[in-house]
Amino acid sequence: MLKYAIIFAIISLIAGLFGFTGVAAGAAGIAKILFILFLILAVIFVVLAAMGVGAARKMLK
Repeated sequence: MLKYAIIFAIISLIAGLFGFTGVAAGAAGIAKILFILFLILAVIFVVLAAMGVGAARKMLK
């Protein structure tokens, strides 16, 4: 997911460089959403890992 956020950020920069402001804004918006989603999932998995595998299994059931 982070890979896709970086790809969309690069697309946004290149589109902005060539003057395609609509495409650049759209790609930047998608990159922001993917990066925020990545951060949220990363925090969730770090918390679950800190609690231990058994606690994560109990929480998911």
